[in-house]
Amino acid sequence: MKNTDTTTIKNISIGHVYVMTHSFFSDVVRIGCTPEDPREYAKSLSAKTIGDYSVVFSLQCSNPCKVKKQIKAYLHAQEYTKEFYQVPAEVAAKLLSRETLKIPSLMAH
Repeated sequence: MKNTDTTTIKNISIGHVYVMTHSFFSDVVRIGCTPEDPREYAKSLSAKTIGDYSVVFSLQCSNPCKVKKQIKAYLHAQEYTKEFYQVPAEVAAKLLSRETLKIPSLMAH
């Protein structure tokens, strides 16, 4: 299984930005980027941990890691731990939708 962890992939030209939740943490979301389908990525993450990840929102776009960086900059004060933010999933999804208005996207999910 290839590693698509956002800590190792910085310059994806086309991919997805996602907001995921985890079954054990209702008030924390994971925001990241991946060249894979985010739902498949959630399955691969779930296979490595106890509990399940599920995609709340994803967007296919150019430079998804750049989009992720901008979203993370907005949420920095609410950072829980690396890649995870203590913010309601709906807020993160709305922020991602708003941010991508400035960045050409290919398709919203």
